[in-house]
Amino acid sequence: MLAVEITDLTKDYSVGFWRKRPRRALDHVSLQVEAGEVFGLLGPNGAGKTSTLKILLRLVFPTAGRARLLGYDLHDLRLHRQIGYLPENPYFYDHLTAEELLRYFGQLCGLQGPPLRRRVEALLEQVGLTDFRGVALRKFSKGMIQRVGIAQALVNDPQLVFLDEPMSGLDALGRRDVRNLILQLKAQGKTVFFSTHILPDAEALCDRVAVLHRGRLHGCGELRTLLQSRASAIEMVLENPTDEVLHALAPFCSSTVRTGARVRVTLPRESDVERCLEVVLRLRAKLISLNPVGMSLEDFFMAQVGTPAEHRGEPEPKGS
Repeated sequence: MLAVEITDLTKDYSVGFWRKRPRRALDHVSLQVEAGEVFGLLGPNGAGKTSTLKILLRLVFPTAGRARLLGYDLHDLRLHRQIGYLPENPYFYDHLTAEELLRYFGQLCGLQGPPLRRRVEALLEQVGLTDFRGVALRKFSKGMIQRVGIAQALVNDPQLVFLDEPMSGLDALGRRDVRNLILQLKAQGKTVFFSTHILPDAEALCDRVAVLHRGRLHGCGELRTLLQSRASAIEMVLENPTDEVLHALAPFCSSTVRTGARVRVTLPRESDVERCLEVVLRLRAKLISLNPVGMSLEDFFMAQVGTPAEHRGEPEPKGS
């Protein structure tokens, strides 16, 4: 079953003070997310990621196109019982404790009495806040706020969870905690749809990714397939090569790195491999390995969105 189905989704905002003009935040975006997978929507700031999530959650409305979640149309109110959402910058009543906040959201979802108490206990344990249940939120760190934010998104035990930039502003420990929580959700059979511009986290977590840039989709698919299908170079490792060998290889190399007795030579063109091997055999150099260097997610991302100068532009509108 498809958890998310987006077809030709388009969103125009009116910008400017006196003479308003339209600005396209999303331009005919189409993608699908399978149930039970972790899906990453990647893109630089202002790419349209938040607009996509807000449309799916009916916080803003599309100019054109349509979307379905878990087989429901977006206007079907039954859908909201099965989805959870963590905004990019969550703000909660900071005088409440973590337990009080979760009880409040649980009551909004129709939970009462023992079921509510059990749900709050389970969520506090799941996000690692049991020992801080009585602490006011104003005393929480950014990472702890993200944890309680994820907990509130899970109060109704949703099948589909949306997380908008969940790693934003977190230190290494906070990012690790959030990554572990996302993996726990996947193990429970939940579908996680999150946006981010932090590529290592997406590479570590996602089954599939889509790259969004200036409102348009630039590549979508299974992460492993996208990266394995694109070898960026060939790496040759030599043991104690002479200066003569390195000089003969220099015209074919993009980089040469020495680590102890070994030298790693990068060949950007596969067509040069045979000639380099001829040099190695002729000069009797010791070849340790010859391997394709797979494209990283960062390499793929930059190939889709271009140079950093192309990222500059108007920020993504935050409202309709």
